[in-house]
Amino acid sequence: MHKPSASESFGHSLSGRLAGGVHVYPLRVYYEDTDAAGIVYYANYLKFAERARTEMMRILGDEHSRLMDGHGIAFAVRHCDADFRAPAGLDDVLEVHTRVIEMGGASMLVGQDVKRDGQDLVRLRLRLVCISKSSFRPTRLPGSLRDALGGGNGDSERVLSDGTAGR
Repeated sequence: MHKPSASESFGHSLSGRLAGGVHVYPLRVYYEDTDAAGIVYYANYLKFAERARTEMMRILGDEHSRLMDGHGIAFAVRHCDADFRAPAGLDDVLEVHTRVIEMGGASMLVGQDVKRDGQDLVRLRLRLVCISKSSFRPTRLPGSLRDALGGGNGDSERVLSDGTAGR
């Protein structure tokens, strides 16, 4: 059964956009995202980043469900560094800027910056590992995904492999 994309359903993309080798995902801070002080609870930035990576994959044509069903793979976070620089609050409009910094055989290093009006609020660096759904062991990134993400071919306008983009 065909699942309509956001652009098919609503005439615009809920998945964000690609801009100069960077995926940009917009979001608004809701009451549920904040703590008692009215600022975004720190763990919610990880949720924002996960949503942005999911939508980046969707734009590239490799939705997580397609990778799981078609290739029998999933991604796991192996390592995460977070540098919290400034808070966001209720009703703020944020953007998550995602780029692939480097790719290995079964892993990739991803940089994600959460911004408000161009200001870095949180900088994340994540090591993602491609794993087999059946064994939960590392497995090579599929060629189609490697191609979509750049695979080191240097074409930063088409792909997300420019580690300096968006800074």
